Amino acid sequence: MNPQSLKIRLSWQDPVTGERREPNLNLPVALGREFSQMPTQIRGLPVSRIVLNTPAISRFHALIDLEASGLVVVDQNTVNGIFVNGQRQARSILANGDILQIADYQITISFATIPPPVTSTIPPTINFHPDTDLPESLIVASPVFSGQTFPPNLFQSPQVNVQDLYATGNAVDEVNYTAIGAGLGSFVWVDLLRICGVQTNQIAALGLEEKPYARYQRLCLNSQIPPHERLRSNSDSCPDNIWGWPSYALREAWHDLTKGKLGDALGYLWQVFAEPTFAQTYTPRSQNVFDSIDREAQRIGWDKIFRNGSVRAIRKTTDGRYAIAYSRRRSSTAPPDHAFLIAQFVHLATGYPAIQFLPDLQAYRQQTGDFKSVVNAYEEHDRVYEFLENHGGTVLIRGRGIVASRIVQRIYEAREHNKLISILHLMRSPKPQGNKFASAQRQVENHYEFQPFNWPKACWGGDLREMLEKADPASRKELLKQWGGTTTADRKDWKRIVSQGLKEGWYQITFGEVEKVERDSHNRTVTYIKEQSLKGQIRLEADFIIDATGLDAHVVASPLLNDLVKQYNLPLLDNGRLAVANDFEIVEMRNQRGKIYASGAITLGNSYAAVDSFLGLQYAALCAVDSLATVKAPKLHKLNAITSLIQWLKWVNNQSP
Repeated sequence: MNPQSLKIRLSWQDPVTGERREPNLNLPVALGREFSQMPTQIRGLPVSRIVLNTPAISRFHALIDLEASGLVVVDQNTVNGIFVNGQRQARSILANGDILQIADYQITISFATIPPPVTSTIPPTINFHPDTDLPESLIVASPVFSGQTFPPNLFQSPQVNVQDLYATGNAVDEVNYTAIGAGLGSFVWVDLLRICGVQTNQIAALGLEEKPYARYQRLCLNSQIPPHERLRSNSDSCPDNIWGWPSYALREAWHDLTKGKLGDALGYLWQVFAEPTFAQTYTPRSQNVFDSIDREAQRIGWDKIFRNGSVRAIRKTTDGRYAIAYSRRRSSTAPPDHAFLIAQFVHLATGYPAIQFLPDLQAYRQQTGDFKSVVNAYEEHDRVYEFLENHGGTVLIRGRGIVASRIVQRIYEAREHNKLISILHLMRSPKPQGNKFASAQRQVENHYEFQPFNWPKACWGGDLREMLEKADPASRKELLKQWGGTTTADRKDWKRIVSQGLKEGWYQITFGEVEKVERDSHNRTVTYIKEQSLKGQIRLEADFIIDATGLDAHVVASPLLNDLVKQYNLPLLDNGRLAVANDFEIVEMRNQRGKIYASGAITLGNSYAAVDSFLGLQYAALCAVDSLATVKAPKLHKLNAITSLIQWLKWVNNQSP
C-alpha cells in the first residue's frame, strides 16, 4: 500500500495539562522532544513531526511508517524506549487500536484510508485579492502559493537562517510578537498584549488596511448592513474592551439618556435583562462598534504597530523563531518592495480566505460574462437596488441565513419606492422544524430557523463550551452540527416582512435543486430546478440573482495557509480547518521556544465553537496570551485582580496602557 493512501490518527491526553490531542496525520510520523531534530523527509515524503514535551523523551524518539509488513513503529535507539500494548519493543507492527506508550504519554493508534482531498469538495469561491483585500470580480480556483520570485529559494526549506535573510538585501526587522492579518482577530490579540505590558515597538501587525475592521465593515456594507443597522452580536461582545463592561447596551442607553430619549434608553436595558424570553435580543449598531474600535486603536498605539504588507510565506528559523516574508507598498504610486520580519511569537488571524459562490452561478458567469445580473451578497452590488427602485423587477435569492434576511429587508425598503418589485426565495428543501439538542429546539417560521446568535449562548462560556472541550472528534462534529447550521436572527421586523410578503404575494418561497442557470432572449436569468413533489422541472425567471450562501473558511483557499500546511505537513480537521490546541496554538509549528497561535474561522471544529464572533476572538486571545505568560514571554505580565482594575481604569479614562 502507498503510504500516501493511509492516514493515521494519534490520540492522547497530555500528562501535564490534561489536554486531549487527536491529530490526523499523513505517514511517515516522527515523535520526539525537539521539532528540529526530527527528519523532514523520508524516501522523498514529508514527515509529520509531533512534539511530546518531556525530558524523558529523546529529541527524536520514534518513527511510525508503512512498510511491506504493514504499519510499524521503530524505536530510535532511545534510553527509555517505546512500549506497544504494555510490552517494550524496538520495532513492532501496529494494528488499529494499539496503544503506544512513550514516557508518560499513552497514544492510541487508529488509521483509515484518506478520503478525497478537501480541495475536491470546496465550492467555487470569490477570492480576496492578495494585494488589495478586495473581492475579486473573476472567479478562480483555490490559489496555490508559487514563490517564483519572492520569497527567495531559501524559503523552499522548512528552516531558514536569519543571516541568510539579511544577505538577500531585503529589509529585515526583528520583534517579539507579530500578528498576521491585522484584522479584528489581530487587533484583539494586540490589544491584550498591550494591556499586559508589551510595548508597541515589540509588536507588529501585518495586513493590507490600517483600520482593523476594514474588511468586516466592507462586507457589512456590501451585504446591506449600513452604519445605523445592528450586527448579530451580543451586548458585552466588545472588541475594544476585553472586560466587556460597560457593554454596548449600557453605552447606547447612556448616549440616548443624555439626548433626552429616556424610553429608548430603558428599552435597551430591558432587552438585555429580559432577552430572549420576554424581549428581542439586543445587538449593537455597526457604527457604534467601529467607533469604539477606533478609540481603542488610538489608545494602544495601533498606528505604530500596523505595517502595510501582504504576507507571502512563513518559515521557521534555525534559532527558534519565525521568518515572515511579505510584500509592502510604501505609496499608491510606488511599486511594491519585499521585506522580512522575524518574530518569536506569531498570531494568525487571516479571517475567511474567500467568499462562497454556488457552482451553477459560477458556471453562468463564466459562460455569459454577466456580472451584473448574478451577484454575491458580499460583493458590492448597490446597483441592483438602484435599478429595482427605478424600474422594478424580480430578485431570486439563494440561501436563508442572516445575510439572506438582511437582503430581504433591503428589497422591502426598495419596495417603498417601487411596488413592482418581487422576491423569489429559492431554498433547497423545506424546514418544517428546527434543530433539537437535549430538551431545547430552535423555532422555525416560514422555513427560516431562528437563533439569536450564530451559536447558542452557552457555547461562549457555559456548559456547552465545557462539553465541546471534553468531547472526542466524532462527538465534536455532531455537537457543532446540532448547535450551528444555517440560522437567522429572531427579529420581529424580519418575520413581519416575510409574513407580509407571503400574504400580499410579492414574496414567494420555492424548493428544489438547481440543474442549471441560463440567460434568455430578454437578458433575464432563468433558473431550472428539480421540484421533488411534482417530479418535474420548474423555470424561475428573474432580473437578478443574489447568492447569500456565506463565506468560505477552508484553509487551502488561502495561498498563505495552504503553503504553510504543505510545507510543514500540518494536520487539518475533517472540515478543512487548522487543528489547534485548547490554547489555540498550532502545536506542530512549535520551534524551540517559538510558538504560533491561530484564531477565527480557520480554527472552527476544535474545542471552541464560536470562534468567528467578537467574544470568540477575545476568548482565543485570552487563551493564547495566558499561554505566553506561562512560558514567560518577554515583557508580558499576566493580569491579576489589581493590574486588571488599573488597566480598566486606564481604558475608562482613555489613557495609554
